[in-house]
Amino acid sequence: MRIESIRLKNYKSFRNATMADMPDLCVIVGANGTGKSTLFGVFGFLKDCLLHNVSRALQPRGGFKELLSRGADPSEGIEIEIKFRMEIAGIERLVTYGLHLGEERGRPVVLHEVLRYKRGRYGSPFHFLDFRKGAGYAISNEEDFNRPDEDLDREEQKVSPDTLAISGLGQFERFKAANAFRQLIENWHVSDFHINQARGSKDAVGVDEHLSETGDNLQLVARNLYENHRDIFNDLLESMRRRVPGVSSVTPKLTEDGRLLLQFQDGAFKDPFIDRYVSDGTIKMFAYLVLLHDPRPHPLLCVEEPENQLYPKLLGELAEEFREYAHRGGQVLVSTHSPDFLNSLELDEVFWLRKRDGYSEIMRAKDDPQVSAYMAAGDQMGYLWKQGFFTGVDPQ
Repeated sequence: MRIESIRLKNYKSFRNATMADMPDLCVIVGANGTGKSTLFGVFGFLKDCLLHNVSRALQPRGGFKELLSRGADPSEGIEIEIKFRMEIAGIERLVTYGLHLGEERGRPVVLHEVLRYKRGRYGSPFHFLDFRKGAGYAISNEEDFNRPDEDLDREEQKVSPDTLAISGLGQFERFKAANAFRQLIENWHVSDFHINQARGSKDAVGVDEHLSETGDNLQLVARNLYENHRDIFNDLLESMRRRVPGVSSVTPKLTEDGRLLLQFQDGAFKDPFIDRYVSDGTIKMFAYLVLLHDPRPHPLLCVEEPENQLYPKLLGELAEEFREYAHRGGQVLVSTHSPDFLNSLELDEVFWLRKRDGYSEIMRAKDDPQVSAYMAAGDQMGYLWKQGFFTGVDPQ
């Protein structure tokens, strides 16, 4: 399952923008304030809408009027459209999820929610889920492609006007596309790594399979890999040795008081160092490798500015780690300001954001004739960015 495109209308700085033809590894460049965090925040907003409702999701974001683009007519509402590819009945299909939000009598409402894709090679996409203001239907036997459209089983449903229909229906496997989209949003991961939270001993109770957003469970996840996925942990250590000179091993250590910490062994010394005394860059690189060697990759992984605290020469190899993670099944979105990271990327992996008349626009590197020509001639993306070939973006 892979996201093909995202379209935003009247969503904060994105008055009308589309990010199309998204690759497995998608890297976004832009000056401060151009909308990189806003773009990543779309998934967090959808997740909050899914787990709670639109009203609850809007509260920490300042309400409907703060999410609405400046100068936009409130009657137009906010639109989010995501297209993704998934296999249904043995055929890969392009599925569209559309969400149109508005406000009535000061309260948020789902004006329209739709999930659609083509049943056959020809014709218009069929609506398998279609709700307006809390009332609508979902098709319960969508994989029965031998039946004509009019014979499909429609389940009429009612939900609260500020609740996503996919929130409930997506829990049932018989609603194939709705279930897949719900799992995508529920299991997406944004890395907001905090080194101070990753350091130190942690309570050893329980087993954590996935690294948390802040990295505060790094020790528990490392222990899970060490004890239950030793081959993966050994591959991780080999990558660590190549990237951090001197580090020969990392071992999760259980203390006498039932706490868990990480010991880093430097080949030049007999005794290991605990994680409290190793460098920020070493901790961060190890955390990224733990994240990217996850035995069950997140369907969507978002990382903002991974270059912070890392030595520039490490960024090319880190980019390759992100690419390998994406090829294992977890699509990756990364924002960066680093030319060294960009230099390791391919033409179709890079997008940039720019502001025009106060609103954010999304540009694709491979659609720019000049950038494409320079890359074909052997130039590297980071150098082109520094030299000002990304129109509307100036890193100086």
